[in-house]
Amino acid sequence: MIRIENITKRFAETTVLKGISAVFEKGKTNLIIGQSGSGKTVLMKSIVGLHEVDEGEIYYNDTLFNKLSFNEKKLLRREVGMLFQGSALFDSATVQENVMYPLDMFTNKSFDEKLERVNFCLHRVNMDDSNSLFPSELSGGMKKRVAIARAIALNPRYLFCDEPNSGLDPKTSIVIDELIKEITEEYDITTIVNTHDMNSVMGIGDKIIFIYKGQKWWEGTKEDILQSDNKELNDFVFASKLAKRIRFGTE
Repeated sequence: MIRIENITKRFAETTVLKGISAVFEKGKTNLIIGQSGSGKTVLMKSIVGLHEVDEGEIYYNDTLFNKLSFNEKKLLRREVGMLFQGSALFDSATVQENVMYPLDMFTNKSFDEKLERVNFCLHRVNMDDSNSLFPSELSGGMKKRVAIARAIALNPRYLFCDEPNSGLDPKTSIVIDELIKEITEEYDITTIVNTHDMNSVMGIGDKIIFIYKGQKWWEGTKEDILQSDNKELNDFVFASKLAKRIRFGTE
């Protein structure tokens, strides 16, 4: 579980996050949604420690994360997996080398032990026998699968996914969503997904937080969205669905 209390973040004179509190539950896909510029990406980066918050507290279970020392944060980050928006694979490294990277960085395991873990993770995301391929030889969906394999290489307790379906077609997006949800439930991970994809929201959103102009504007489940009378949320949902239909030529 991750709990945040009264998180405020400023850049110069601009307050981007305004006193946000929330609980992200273990074993569930917790989604942060909102328009571009709403603050959802800053919120995720603040939770994972890429931004220092100006006010508020961030708890990983009972550990107060934003008060830890540099070395203490480094130790905790071994329990964190990251899936970046553009997959962020190393172009000059093979699939095997990409997935092995966090094992090289954070463990003292032998090469054979690391290779066994790499192969297990690749098998889990249905990318068997891809070890020697380079990112340039992979499709967008395959890159996301490899990125997920790398994110779970250290068997994390916490998983952060930043726009995991960015650039993917609807069919591949569903596959990636389902994979994230399966892994979350199978390994009982606290997963936080930053997205504007309403298909993801309605498909895997166990818990959803809607950010509007730097504030937590609404919170609920995917079922609650259908009955919400929150104007800003409803406007966002309608605009997101319309934009996706236009993008893929169905409108």
